[in-house]
Amino acid sequence: MTTGVLFVCLGNICRSPMAEAVFAHTVDSKGMSDQFNIDSAGTAAYHTGEVPDQRSTDTCVKHGVKVKHLARQVTKADFHDFDYILCMDQSNLQDLTKMQPKNSKAQVHMFGEFDPQGEKIIADPYYGKVKAFEHNFAQVSRCSEGFLQHLGLGNA
Repeated sequence: MTTGVLFVCLGNICRSPMAEAVFAHTVDSKGMSDQFNIDSAGTAAYHTGEVPDQRSTDTCVKHGVKVKHLARQVTKADFHDFDYILCMDQSNLQDLTKMQPKNSKAQVHMFGEFDPQGEKIIADPYYGKVKAFEHNFAQVSRCSEGFLQHLGLGNA
């Protein structure tokens, strides 16, 4: 049985593909890749079909994390297909809560809820400098470990 995890931000080109890549890298490094179905999406369709922002990809690659993703928008089916939908900020959470179908299985949370340092918001780095992408990388790395702890898999 696999656990489906969908990472969500606004446009699916900065934060959520980074979170997807970092989480996939984290579970792979622990030999747990076969236990997860991992993807990312955006609440808006601004960048559908595009590759992630180069700064996001460069930051991941710098840390040895591969990124392979094309942006897509969240669908109603995602709420039935994934066990967890983890978003980056309060605005994403509100959008997802509004669109979540009744009787869907997905648990919707902000990914930052799992940050052991308590930094709940993973801010949009799009209009910032590379330093903002580095900050996001550190956050999603901590949150990945924290989420695995939440699932009871943290010390694997």
